[in-house]
Amino acid sequence: MEAFSDGVIAILITIMVLELKVPHEPTFAALRSIIPVLLSYVLSFIYLGIYWNNHHHLLAATDRISGGVLWANNHLLFWLSLVPFVTAWMGENHFAAVPTAMYGVVLLCCALAYTVLVRAILHADSGANARVAAAIGNDTKGNVSLVLYVLGISLAFVHPRFADAFYVIVALIWLVPDRRIEPRLVEDRDDE
Repeated sequence: MEAFSDGVIAILITIMVLELKVPHEPTFAALRSIIPVLLSYVLSFIYLGIYWNNHHHLLAATDRISGGVLWANNHLLFWLSLVPFVTAWMGENHFAAVPTAMYGVVLLCCALAYTVLVRAILHADSGANARVAAAIGNDTKGNVSLVLYVLGISLAFVHPRFADAFYVIVALIWLVPDRRIEPRLVEDRDDE
């Protein structure tokens, strides 16, 4: 499951970079017209990297996988697969309201799908996946992220730059891999 997910995420990043069009003029001024596309690419690259890191840590802490977990993982990969589309749409349209809102909707759905994946792992065998349960706790970061996505989606129709700011804030919150899981893995290795 982890290798398949890694491959999908690598393909998504490749699709996004292939969408970047090279300016035809050899000047810095030529880059100015593609700045929105570059900015949306950078933000989405960071998001995909965050999901890859946290997915890796989550699966490293998981001892039992069920059919439900496999489907929950596919659900997450589906929403992640839409990131290149909304990234290109938002960048090409210079962060206009509707593409910016839809970018937020896809990010929100990715976050919800990740939450479903965590819950499926916990449900697979709470005893076997006790490290995941202990590490996730009340998931304050995840809940704050969901609220910020909803605010960003709403603000996209008022002022898209505010929405973009909320999306950046969520990325900054998660930029460092989920520290709730990694210490549990180290503790378990030390106990062995």
